[in-house]
Amino acid sequence: MKRNVIIIGAAGRDFHNFNTHFRGNEAFNVVAFTAAQIPDIDGRKYPAELAGDLYPDGIPIFAEEDLTKLINDLNVDDCVFSYSDVTYQKVMSMSAIVNTAGANFMLLGPRDTMVKSTKPLIAVGAVRTGCGKSQTSRRIIELLMDQGLKVVAVRHPMPYGNLVEQKVQRFSTLDDLVKHKCTVEEMEEYEPHVVRGNVIYAGVDYEAILRAAEQDPDGCDVVIWDGGNNDFPFYTPDLNITVVDPHRPGDELTYYPGEVTLRLADVVVINKMDSASPEGIQEVRDNIAKVNPEAIVIDGASPIKVDDPSLIKGKKVLVVEDGPTLTHGGMKIGAGVIAAKKYGATELVDPRPFTVGKLSETFKIYPNIGSLLPAMGYGEEQLKDLETTINNTECDAVVIGTPIDLNRIIKINKPNTRVYYDLQEIGYPDLKGLLDDFVKTHNLK
Repeated sequence: MKRNVIIIGAAGRDFHNFNTHFRGNEAFNVVAFTAAQIPDIDGRKYPAELAGDLYPDGIPIFAEEDLTKLINDLNVDDCVFSYSDVTYQKVMSMSAIVNTAGANFMLLGPRDTMVKSTKPLIAVGAVRTGCGKSQTSRRIIELLMDQGLKVVAVRHPMPYGNLVEQKVQRFSTLDDLVKHKCTVEEMEEYEPHVVRGNVIYAGVDYEAILRAAEQDPDGCDVVIWDGGNNDFPFYTPDLNITVVDPHRPGDELTYYPGEVTLRLADVVVINKMDSASPEGIQEVRDNIAKVNPEAIVIDGASPIKVDDPSLIKGKKVLVVEDGPTLTHGGMKIGAGVIAAKKYGATELVDPRPFTVGKLSETFKIYPNIGSLLPAMGYGEEQLKDLETTINNTECDAVVIGTPIDLNRIIKINKPNTRVYYDLQEIGYPDLKGLLDDFVKTHNLK
């Protein structure tokens, strides 16, 4: 008898778990996915073209709130939790819901879900979203490119559009972002790579993506896994790097699967030390030593710079920050806030009286965001609401703390300035030394 399965997800790890463990597996019948965290992804199907021969009609995607009813109606045996950046309380509360309905609660691990590359592979992850994975990935790529190596990045999935069209996506120019109809959240991850001159892949089918990356037409010597949220890698790493955030000390041991990424790490980067408290830094350092004493620890900072400091000094500013970092990431401070304080803003203007549409809903779902504006743009409607909210807000200037140029995709009717931040190692060991050893070990020169 086949076991009926529901995969509990958020349009990312859930599809990968299906592809690696369930697709083509005669022992299981995946009857549904459920969706959370990301708006407007339920009500679709995981298409037959991706689901394989056992699922000629595809697999329906329902809202997570219907889980209990689905378990009963579909006679479900096993529920597989498959998304990230959630508290242990949330994970076990979900387990209680599943068990109460009569089903088993499952978590899949690296052995059943990691894909092996034919190229040397470096994985970058984090213990929470917003720790600085992407800037760490960019720093690694720059150091490897300085040695004349061809580096191809692969980003954790964000397939919010047509899943068949998004099976394998390659980004090498800004035009590719338009071609693939990227959301703001996708552009925030892809754009910083392509403007630096390296290729990045993403999509839905991560074994197919890896094989395409390995055979990239511009060449590939090393693959970089640029993780999402606090997930552990989809690929088997030859060097595993995890970033921790002393602004949220303790989260590295209380969020799933962030503690997994910390325990798996060969190298741990303590980021943002230039703006965190000594107490927070020490707590993180102690927790690293507690659960992964063999890891190499790199101290790091995220120095801030802006295009035009004069637009901040003495002004009332609206700060726009990375969306996921403020929402399920739970951060109260981002690069935009740090820049506003550093360059002398007199006030951070609260956007909540001026929000419209989907952004108003975001503040209801995440009431603790405070007086910051998350750059939500999962679809055209949200993007329009973001533009309207910014333009409605009564302020002197807008401080853009997202990794992309918002002016390229929306029209802002106020003076505005962008914030930039890159990883900067403090002392030794540093990434350059580690990567020099990696290059020698894998005979890449």
